Amino acid sequence: MTSAPKTEKTPAIASPPRIYEGDGDRLVEVPQAGPKVTLLPSGDPRTASGASRIRVMWGQHLLDDLVEGHYRTLVLGVNDTDNTHGILREILKLVPTSQWTLASATSYAKMFRSAVDIHAREDREPYILKFDLDRILVLALLRPSGRDHFNLEDLYRGFKTVTQMLSGRADRAPVATISFLGAKSNRLRDHQSNEPSVEAVLKAMHHAGYRGDFYPPVSAWDAPRTGVFARYPFPEGVDRMREGSS
Repeated sequence: MTSAPKTEKTPAIASPPRIYEGDGDRLVEVPQAGPKVTLLPSGDPRTASGASRIRVMWGQHLLDDLVEGHYRTLVLGVNDTDNTHGILREILKLVPTSQWTLASATSYAKMFRSAVDIHAREDREPYILKFDLDRILVLALLRPSGRDHFNLEDLYRGFKTVTQMLSGRADRAPVATISFLGAKSNRLRDHQSNEPSVEAVLKAMHHAGYRGDFYPPVSAWDAPRTGVFARYPFPEGVDRMREGSS
């Protein structure tokens, strides 16, 4: 008499954890209308890949994170004429112990520009200005002379210098950068005078050696049909899909 073959039990698939207490998971459903962003997981979080990446801080509030002391250094843009609509203005208001004001910061940028025009006109831009605001060190890319915007080459060259200024300086970490997208005082444009994509900005910064955190523009939080990743470089599958393969 033969016995029936033994069958292996299929391991049970663990159910995802509840996010909210009580009925929160049922009540906090994704709304049909209103701004939203869908975050896609990538890689295996249980292993360390060893690859250095830029963290993309979707849904996080930069100003709050600065006030709460999450960063020592912030990278942003500055010009020598008018920064009243830039993020530097908001940061200076948040650090009352700093001796810098928006007027003095803009005046310093103008004085630096004048000195460069006299003594180092052949140097390549953009230059990096340092503003020590007590708890926060601001590394500001000075907008190139004669232009009302940055371009991607400016970002690449500027972040090359920023990377050198951060190298070996543990006292300047952790570091974050704005995206330069959606800016009013210091706009970012490509060579066709259009605003580049978030990916194009990340690519320029990453190729320059930057490995800190990156805060996308708040306007990009409203991308209901497009999945986003929280690290750059993005998964290889993105390029494969662009090339037409699955």
